[in-house]
Amino acid sequence: MSGYIDIKKLTLDELTGVVNLYPWFGGARKELCERMSRIDGWGEAQYADAAMYIGARGKLSDVMRSARKEDWEDADVEKLLKSYIVEKKSNAAEASSGKRKVYAGVGDYFSQEDYDQVRRADDNVFSRYAAKAKQGKTGTSDSEPEFDLYTETLARIYLEQGYPEQAKSIYSKLILAYPEKNAYFAALIQKIDELNQY
Repeated sequence: MSGYIDIKKLTLDELTGVVNLYPWFGGARKELCERMSRIDGWGEAQYADAAMYIGARGKLSDVMRSARKEDWEDADVEKLLKSYIVEKKSNAAEASSGKRKVYAGVGDYFSQEDYDQVRRADDNVFSRYAAKAKQGKTGTSDSEPEFDLYTETLARIYLEQGYPEQAKSIYSKLILAYPEKNAYFAALIQKIDELNQY
């Protein structure tokens, strides 16, 4: 047969040239993918580009999987387990000594001894703030319980039960909580006022 080229006999450069000239030629792309997988010359992005022109992508997937030579032996697992056991023993030794360092999720990591070394007599700033906070706090009255959950449904329930002032109060608090909906809640308050005028 004349004009027939066996793509398996082409060099890598020639095969790349064929793929560049005829990008829709899926057989040439598949052959190029197989060769590149043998020399480990491509990443996933190149295989993904080639997959767009190959009809049977499953074959390309098999080529990609065969290219990955992952070691699944258990030799490293033994080292990992030994290091983990040694680490656990050292942690257990620290715990048995009674001196355990506690780390907080935020803030600094100074121990109380570190603070005691640098503390001065006039450094009681926090205790002054704590005392002011205790003095400034007034007792809450039992007549009005503190309730921080305000919803539109709760306001509607108050309104249906005949408590329009409580509903207006909740809508006012919702205006502060959700400023993007203030026109909506203000319209509801205005509607309550109109209903109460009649």
